[in-house]
Amino acid sequence: MKQKAIIILSVLGIAFLCNFYLKETSVDRETPKNNINKTLAKAEEIKSYLKKNSKYNKDVFFLIDMRIPSNKYRFFVFDTKENKITDSGLVAHGSGSATATDELQFSNTDGSLMTSLGKYNIGNSYHGTFGKAYRMYGLDATNSNAFTRNIVLHAHKKMPYEEQISPIVLSWGCPMLNEKFYLRIQSVLDNSNKNVLLYIYY
Repeated sequence: MKQKAIIILSVLGIAFLCNFYLKETSVDRETPKNNINKTLAKAEEIKSYLKKNSKYNKDVFFLIDMRIPSNKYRFFVFDTKENKITDSGLVAHGSGSATATDELQFSNTDGSLMTSLGKYNIGNSYHGTFGKAYRMYGLDATNSNAFTRNIVLHAHKKMPYEEQISPIVLSWGCPMLNEKFYLRIQSVLDNSNKNVLLYIYY
């Protein structure tokens, strides 16, 4: 009888811990756990840029904070009407950007396999090696070779959906997303009457 009671209590204890764990690890995709002030400051930069460049969608844009580790959400969808981040997900950086330390390096050079910092105009979609992808055009001196380098926005099946303990897979320089998260980004892009901006910063 005593042994049966111990088993029941053990099962209840495990159930409680599982419930606690799920609550503690639930994800808020609208609020970065890292430096929110930096993210909002970068959002203000893009909002100012959009006021001077009416050919882009002024209601929504994307931000990628490369200071945030790759295993944490660092791709942000910013809605200017609500004036807040409405979605976020994981995004890979280029394999050439990785170093022996936590610092990343960046390049605009073809063949470097590095991520390039700066503002991007996300152009038309096409179907290639990774399925549907979007061409990207660099708007700054730091990413002016994006198109000739074949830097595109795409998904990959090996990209995880949730935040991870360890670093995630690397790309060849492209911002690479999880397939499930990518579908939501696709929806934003495909339903936009104007091209959407992406800003990668460090």
